[in-house]
Amino acid sequence: MPDEKPNGEELPIIEGKVEIPKDLPVLPLKDTIVFPHMIIPLAVGRPKSLKLVDDVVVKDRMLALVAQNTKEDEDPSPSQLFDVGTAATILRLMRFPDETTRILVQGLERIIVKRYVKADPYLVAQVEQVESIIDGSPDLTALTQTASNQFQQLIGLMPQLPDELRVAVMNIEDPSKLADMIASHLNISVEERQKLLAELNVKKRLDRVTHLLARDIEVLELGKKIQSDVKTEMDKGQREYYLRQQLKAIQTELGEGDERQKEVEEIRQRLKDAQLPPAAQKEADRELDRLANMSPNASEYTVARTYLDWLADLPWAVATEDKLDVKLSAKILDEDHYDLEKVKERILEHLAVLSLKPDVKAPILCFVGPPGTGKTSVGKSIARALGRNFRRMSLGGVRDEAEIRGHRRTYVGALPGSIIQSIRKAGSNNPVIMLDEVDKLGKDFRGDPASALLEVLDPEQNYAFVDHYLDCPFDLSRVMFIATCNVLDTVPPALMDRMEILELPGYTAEEKLFIAKQYLVPKQIEAHGLEDKSIRFDDKSIRLIVSNYTREAGVRNLERSIASICRKLAKKIAEGTARKKGVTPAVVRNLLGHSKFFPEVAERTSDPGVATGLAVTQTGGDILFIESIKIPGQEKLTLTGSLGDVMKESAQAALSYVRANAKKLGVDPEAVQKHEIHIHVPAGAIPKDGPSAGITISASLISLFSAEPVRSDVAMTGEITLRGRVLRVGGIKEKVLAAKRAGIKTVVLPKDNKMDLEDVPEQAKKELDFRFVERIDDILPIAFDGAEAASRKKAKKNKKGRKNKPE
Repeated sequence: MPDEKPNGEELPIIEGKVEIPKDLPVLPLKDTIVFPHMIIPLAVGRPKSLKLVDDVVVKDRMLALVAQNTKEDEDPSPSQLFDVGTAATILRLMRFPDETTRILVQGLERIIVKRYVKADPYLVAQVEQVESIIDGSPDLTALTQTASNQFQQLIGLMPQLPDELRVAVMNIEDPSKLADMIASHLNISVEERQKLLAELNVKKRLDRVTHLLARDIEVLELGKKIQSDVKTEMDKGQREYYLRQQLKAIQTELGEGDERQKEVEEIRQRLKDAQLPPAAQKEADRELDRLANMSPNASEYTVARTYLDWLADLPWAVATEDKLDVKLSAKILDEDHYDLEKVKERILEHLAVLSLKPDVKAPILCFVGPPGTGKTSVGKSIARALGRNFRRMSLGGVRDEAEIRGHRRTYVGALPGSIIQSIRKAGSNNPVIMLDEVDKLGKDFRGDPASALLEVLDPEQNYAFVDHYLDCPFDLSRVMFIATCNVLDTVPPALMDRMEILELPGYTAEEKLFIAKQYLVPKQIEAHGLEDKSIRFDDKSIRLIVSNYTREAGVRNLERSIASICRKLAKKIAEGTARKKGVTPAVVRNLLGHSKFFPEVAERTSDPGVATGLAVTQTGGDILFIESIKIPGQEKLTLTGSLGDVMKESAQAALSYVRANAKKLGVDPEAVQKHEIHIHVPAGAIPKDGPSAGITISASLISLFSAEPVRSDVAMTGEITLRGRVLRVGGIKEKVLAAKRAGIKTVVLPKDNKMDLEDVPEQAKKELDFRFVERIDDILPIAFDGAEAASRKKAKKNKKGRKNKPE
């Protein structure tokens, strides 16, 4: 118990006005402000303060309480004290065994320190009692009521304030006393309390108090709301934890254990076995930690689990061993495909380099050729020759960039792109992936897939390909990508630059015969269960199918026709009506019906004004007919047949040259000038463009105005100029093969294309007569019959003689 001697008795609380002496001992207060009428305990520890308390207690117990304006000084001087303080009386003195002293004081009145009259042994000052200013206005009454209501609200928000304060506040009628009481309980700084103590105008003091009350109430209400929200979440979490612990206990009793923990450990082991690279392992660990702390019922749980399954299933460190036997690989490629020497040579070269340098980057190839030439199937053969897994991606009609790069995991139902999906299905990180129909990619508001392929097909970038779904790099440098397309016109230049272009041209009739005998016929006989029926196709029947039932650069329709014959034979055998087992031309006509294609060149070119040209299409080379007629009337050129701008310009150039050189070409100049010319290219539903028909249009116009038909066995190609020169064109191999298929005997080519015949099969070279021209005039003796050509030559010679004859 505290020792209260010699002055342990407690004086009664003083009510009403008190006469304040002029000189009072000053007790400096640190971090404390005492308002009038307030009762507050104070701890006394300074030697001077202890001496002051001892002297005051034995006298009238009155002293001045003045706050320090500095906190550091333990022995403040008069300049370090505020000017306004409170006159107070000591109600009780308490001394404790630990030599600490406490006093209970009651504030009496506001005072102003006039001057200090004594400094030792403690401060004594001359003071003046000051009265509060009360104007008695309605505003003061309203402020008093507002402050009382706000303080009562504050008491309800602060549990540390006793409810008795409500009653005390309600019973206070003096606005000055109310303001002081409220100020003593506010959570404000010493400086703010001192300002309220020094404010003598009660209205201003109450106004300031109401503002401070409003601020504290707002802060406390916000804190209460936050506390309520936190408590709700904690209660929910505690409930879930309690239920989960109960479920765990039940599972343990049943011997089931924690299935979710088992699932997490299983995924962790799968990720460890997958041997992820550091970047992917870091992402997997982060997602796995989230999964372990997530409820299985949470919507994010399935998303995280699916993502981890993808990471674990990808073949990060799984690779197939390459077959480096060049001879064996060459044998496999020859077994599956005939010809295609350039493709086979390129693959064997890669195998040879791979045997010398195992870490060489895989080539990125692009097979270009008409449909049915074996682009897709040769990709499978390459994979078989290398001993790698094979996956095919069809890019035809793909318009969304996310199909290549994948969707980000923020989207519902997100998945990796086709590249990563193909890698996963292949089961190795070095498969052969075929990007089929790369020329048929589209683009729209969802992005450009062709641009997304730039990173995939760039050896300098694809070692760190980042799929949007995985969000970590995957090495594609060991993957052999093979793209296929029918034409290069629609392939973006940047994408084309990243690929090695290998052309797969169409086949000649002889090559189709060999392919049918070696590959197609045995395949279809086996597919239709006719192996033991001794079904045989002779050469004449296959040639008939090639010439009369198919007209294509590849062999796809040829295989369909052979399959149709096999089906019909199988039906006859099943019915028991089959008599012959050999397939002859008569059997072909009987089973396939009438011929679908006829040699129409001779018929089409029997009239003047028609010439046969050569063109390249998406299905390979083809022949086209240029028809022209003249109509009496004004000079006018009409072009029809779905012609492009370049082809229209070629027609205009050809007509201009013929008109300008009519006499030189043996054409009546008046007939050329006085007629409207109509040029038409049949098959009007098919768009046509390009400059290579210029020489054919010229021959058609010369034939029209000379009334001499162009030879039916002659086809030509070449770009022309207004000066009559014939320029180099492309697609010579495809055009030559088309001429051979159509029964053409003589092919007229620009002289600069002579070197391109190296790519033409030897069989075609033997069967065709190639003529090379430099000018339009050179086609006259080739395209027209001999008599006409001779007469033109004679006319030209006579004209030259007349010109040189002296007058």
